[in-house]
Amino acid sequence: MNATANVPPIYALVLAGGRSTRMQRDKAALVYHGRSQLEWAVSFLQRHVQRVFVSVRPDQTKDPVRARFDQIVDTQDDLGPIAGIMAAQAQHPDVAWLVLACDLPFLDEGTLTTLIAARQPQRLATAFRSSHDVLPEPLCAIYEPASREAILTHVASGKNCPRKFLINSDVQLLDEPNPHALDNVNTPDEYGSAVAALSPTEIPGAKNVDAATGRVRIGAAPATVLNATPADKRIKVQYYAILREQAGRSDESVVTGANTPRDLYNELKSRYPFSLAPEMLRVAVNAEFGEWSQRLADGDSVVFIPPVAGG
Repeated sequence: MNATANVPPIYALVLAGGRSTRMQRDKAALVYHGRSQLEWAVSFLQRHVQRVFVSVRPDQTKDPVRARFDQIVDTQDDLGPIAGIMAAQAQHPDVAWLVLACDLPFLDEGTLTTLIAARQPQRLATAFRSSHDVLPEPLCAIYEPASREAILTHVASGKNCPRKFLINSDVQLLDEPNPHALDNVNTPDEYGSAVAALSPTEIPGAKNVDAATGRVRIGAAPATVLNATPADKRIKVQYYAILREQAGRSDESVVTGANTPRDLYNELKSRYPFSLAPEMLRVAVNAEFGEWSQRLADGDSVVFIPPVAGG
C-alpha cells in the first residue's frame, strides 16, 4: 500500500476577516502584484493545494473583494485569526489546513514549497521559525486534522493566540528559506515600503548627466548631485517611513559615483540626518531585495526600507 494513502489532503485558508485597524484600509483589497492581495494569494495557493477558501466575518460575505471566492465564515466573534482556523476545521475536519494571512506580499514559491515538502502529518502542525524572533509563524503554517481538538481546548481555556498554541504543541518547525518572505504589512508606511520594493518607479533619462561636469543636461529631470565622478550614475532613490521624514521628501533622482547601495546610503546619510544604520534597513534594487555590497548601474532604482513588522 502507498505510504501516503492515508495522509490527509491539504486545503488552504486565506485569512481575510481582519478589520485592518492599523492600515485604515482593507488589507485584502490592497494592490501589490497588479491585483488585490487577496486575489493574488488565492491564485498563488491554487497551484499547491486541492482547494482554497477565504476566511471571512459574517458581515463580509457579500463584499466585492471576497464574494467571488469560496468562503468559510467565522462562527465566533472577536477571537482573531484562530476563529477562522476553527471554522475551517469544523467545516472540513478530515483535511489539513494550510493557513495563510492575506497580508504577506513577499511570500515566494520557495517558501511555500518548502513548507509543504517538509510537512509532518503525524504532528499537530508544520510551521516556520520567524526570522525576526525565532518563534513559530502561525499564519503561514499547516494545521493537521489532529490539531482540531487541541485548538478547541486552547480556546476553551481562554487563549486565542495561534502562536502560543504552536509554542505549546507538538509542531514541526522549519527555518525560513527566505527571511523576508513572511514579513507582513500592517500600516500605510509599511504598505508604501512594500509597494516600492515590489515595483519601484521607472527612472527616465538614464544618460542625462554630463560626465565631465557632473551637471544634469538641459531637459533632464532635476537631480541631486552627490559625489559625482566621471563614472557617475543617475539613480532613483525612494524613502519611506522615518527616512522620508528625515529626508523631507519621498523620492529623488541623484547623480552619484557610489558603487554600492551601502556607498549610496552613506553619501545620503551625510546629506540627511538619517538615524538608522544600514544594518537596520533592507535595500531593494530594481524591484528585488538586494545586498548592500552589490554593484549599482546607471539607471538603477534603489529603495531603502525601514524595518517592517514580522508575523
